Amino acid sequence: MKSTPHIAPKGEFAKVVLMPGDPLRAKLVAETLFKDAVLINEVRGILAYTGTTESGKKMSVMASGMGIPSIGIYATELYDHFGVETIIRIGTAGAYQKGIALKDLIFAMSSSTDSNFLASYNLNGTYSACCDYQVLEEAIKAAKAMGIPYHVGNVFSSDVFYDHDPNTWKKWAGLNVLGVDMESYALYAIAAEKRKRALSVLTVSNSFLYADELTAEERQTSLLDMIKVAIKAGEAFSD
Repeated sequence: MKSTPHIAPKGEFAKVVLMPGDPLRAKLVAETLFKDAVLINEVRGILAYTGTTESGKKMSVMASGMGIPSIGIYATELYDHFGVETIIRIGTAGAYQKGIALKDLIFAMSSSTDSNFLASYNLNGTYSACCDYQVLEEAIKAAKAMGIPYHVGNVFSSDVFYDHDPNTWKKWAGLNVLGVDMESYALYAIAAEKRKRALSVLTVSNSFLYADELTAEERQTSLLDMIKVAIKAGEAFSD
């Protein structure tokens, strides 16, 4: 079976891959929401599993690690070498806007960034990274059916977690950016280049306007609404 520098699978990937940042969240998905899940990758501690959903659809889940460089590696290798057609990121975000509550979902319709990720493409402008509309539509349908609060719009994918300027976020919020993550921009750009599908489904873990935030344990274990929405959306593109 073929492998890459970062993925050495012991089994096949499905056409649809759910992609949390945290390897333990990938394990949680496989053990609680997949049937007959098999561990197929553990290179560098990046766990990947393939199983079937409750509806009998084949699906994989694989961690991406944190940040644009890390998800850039795994998304590229999955799309190029393992027959993956759709990646749905299942992550967390910090909210920038009023009216977005803790544990609400954000569907990233597009992503802005402070990253230099696209520099290698030598573009003569600024690339706007967008999700796949069909996957977004399926996710919205799933959230509505489940009665889960959600928001759709632009997110900011930052290269910096601890910004030395505590007010940087306000400039993005002023342009109605909904919140911040660290991965969506690279995923969307790579998917566009490869003519593949991608969507980020994000649970609000904290707000820049309020003091509330999820604990580290809650980030790992209490995101089932998001995962169920992502699975339902992914089933529309699964075998």
